[in-house]
Amino acid sequence: MRSVRARAALGATVVVALALVAAGLAVLLVLRANLTDQAGLQAEVAARETAGQLALDVPYDKLEMSDEEDHPVQVTDEDGRVVAVSKDLEAISGTGTGRVTPRPSTLPSASDDGDRHGGEDRDDEDDDVRDPGRGEVSTDEPDFTNGSATVDGDRADYRFASVEATNSAGLTLTVHAGAPLAAEQRAVASVRGAMLAGLPVVLLVVAGVTWLVTRRALRPVEGIRREMAAITASEDLSRRVPEPGSRDEVARLARTTNETLTALEASVDRQRRFVADASHELRSPIASLRTQLEVGAAHPELLDVTGAVADTVRLQALAADLLLLARLDAGEKPGRAGLDLGALVHEEVSQRTGDRIPVAVSVPEPGGFEVTGSRGQLARVIGNLLDNAERHARSSVAVSVRGEGRGVVVAVTDDGGGVPETERERIFERFVRLDDARTRDEGGAGLGLAIARDVAGRHGGRLTVAGTVGQGARFELWLPGAR
Repeated sequence: MRSVRARAALGATVVVALALVAAGLAVLLVLRANLTDQAGLQAEVAARETAGQLALDVPYDKLEMSDEEDHPVQVTDEDGRVVAVSKDLEAISGTGTGRVTPRPSTLPSASDDGDRHGGEDRDDEDDDVRDPGRGEVSTDEPDFTNGSATVDGDRADYRFASVEATNSAGLTLTVHAGAPLAAEQRAVASVRGAMLAGLPVVLLVVAGVTWLVTRRALRPVEGIRREMAAITASEDLSRRVPEPGSRDEVARLARTTNETLTALEASVDRQRRFVADASHELRSPIASLRTQLEVGAAHPELLDVTGAVADTVRLQALAADLLLLARLDAGEKPGRAGLDLGALVHEEVSQRTGDRIPVAVSVPEPGGFEVTGSRGQLARVIGNLLDNAERHARSSVAVSVRGEGRGVVVAVTDDGGGVPETERERIFERFVRLDDARTRDEGGAGLGLAIARDVAGRHGGRLTVAGTVGQGARFELWLPGAR
């Protein structure tokens, strides 16, 4: 099942089905328990009615029982013998004994009373002399059981209640009275049938609604997919995916996709410009070197060895810059070695023996300016800043190191023409040179400051420029101190 809509519809249907089944079972159990309790209450009432008569010493054959068809009654003595049953009771189960034929008991029947009084009808006299106050009915909670009984040929399930009664002679009798469970069974069956009939309909509705809602929700996603496929096929990164007007996750996905396309387009444009500018910059020294070598091959006496070496050095430096930029663009992470920035500045300045203008170094004291990073890359940054200052300075170049907050600042200043405020960010772009009057050989390729800022950013620092036009420029490199 590869469709999201199908999986969502199936998942929702399964969840709803489980919830409905669980709720249905709970309803059925509660309904059955309530109806069973009602049947038990009816059985208890019938049992207590009969038990009350037994407590008044009413003879077994004179017991007035409830509706015998709806409430079958069985009376047993202390030994479990059946002493009385309701009319037409043919079989019973669930009361402890299945006998339905009464056995003789010590309690006289109505006929026995007549025999003791000369065979005359002494019912009125017996009622007068009998003391009913000695018997009692148990007030304890009756015992409930489920069973069945056959009354006049009809078998049914019943809820039986067992109530004890003690007659005037001290004999304890147990009355088992039942209440039919047919109503409970019919109600439960009706509810169960209604649930089973309605469950497929509900599940079909849930599946259909989920399918439609999911289809509508995923329609923008399909639009995004089609547009991305078209962008991939055409390689036109200027196109954008449609953004729905909603504020849900799909809209955020579309916006993020467009932002990614914008960043990708900008990256590709930078790469194209980089390749074009790099090929343009490489063309000049290579052409110059080739011309000199061709002239030297034809006329050895005219070979400009010094110029050829200079072009080779320039070509080598440009190739090194391009290689470093390629590594940085590829995500090369700087090293994590600890180094002293003040000592690194002293080392870099000491190696610059051929500078046009001597560099003044101001470091308060050796040590105390620890940073973490790549020694080679940070040395390249300092060298590029000094090269830029030498290129634009009139008479002085200075470098200083100081602590600032939780980091270290290296400041390189010159007394050249400065940088206009509107151009202070542009000079850090690749292949950008502001002095158009300079020849390409004197002005460099315009990669030094771009490399310096990129390396500073990858070390968690920043590179900024300040100063006044005509009063020189001040480049400040801030790096976080070593922890």
